[in-house]
Amino acid sequence: MVGEVIMRGIMRYGILSWILLFLLPSLGTAGYKKDFEDAFLTKPWAGEQIEENVCISCHASQTMKPDFQEITEAWQASWHAQNRISCEHCHGGDPRDAALAMSPQRGFLGTPKDKDVPEFCGKCHIGILTNFLESGHGKALKAGKKAPNCVVCHGSHNIQKASIDIISEQLCTKCHSYERAKIMKVALFVIETRISQLEQRLQKLKREGIYPGADEKSLFSTQAEFRTLFHTVDANLVRSRTDEFTSKLDQIDKNIQDTYQKLRFRKNLSAFFMMAFACMGVIIFLLTKTKDE
Repeated sequence: MVGEVIMRGIMRYGILSWILLFLLPSLGTAGYKKDFEDAFLTKPWAGEQIEENVCISCHASQTMKPDFQEITEAWQASWHAQNRISCEHCHGGDPRDAALAMSPQRGFLGTPKDKDVPEFCGKCHIGILTNFLESGHGKALKAGKKAPNCVVCHGSHNIQKASIDIISEQLCTKCHSYERAKIMKVALFVIETRISQLEQRLQKLKREGIYPGADEKSLFSTQAEFRTLFHTVDANLVRSRTDEFTSKLDQIDKNIQDTYQKLRFRKNLSAFFMMAFACMGVIIFLLTKTKDE
């Protein structure tokens, strides 16, 4: 009897001990559960691991002034962001270390003065910079006169892919008449329309399983060269060289047409062989049937 009581006591306290053993870790982890979630569960475990950019984190924080917060929002919607051009690529500094993010020793430049904007953007857009500095806009800006720089036309942070809409009467007439700009816009419209059509045809070829890499590169370089020419702001030069670029596009167009002809020939040849095999199959079937009869 006594032995049974002892055994029951051991079992009861043993069960309680096991329950406490499982509860204690839970109680112990409750204190750092939130830290664990913040450090691990909220991080992307699949796909590309994106390194934190302290410039973006700081500017996007609630402690930052609204004007500075808008910079991050504008950049996130920009053509630069889509192509992974971030703060440090333009402004310098160290985006991985908050203490060195704005350090001159790490190349931090900050916001350039108006006259220095062309060189600021020209670190990447080298050809455009050369033409711009030789233009009336560039010379006037360097002379300290009132003149547009890159951000006047393209914006500073919400920079979008270059478009014909940038050349507008509303923008250009802030400084001068719209006549010269209108001439250039007409030339741009003609060339850009051709380029858009050729791009669509190249995409169609890709869908057919043909990858015309050489023509794609040629089209891209032609478009880039033509847009670079526009930064000379020289209507006569743009107009005189439009035929040159039209000839380049004509050659690309001819190459695409030749590729389409080869594609049609292959399709027709394949159809011919399919029909030939089908006819042979029918003939063999009829001959076999005749022999059986």
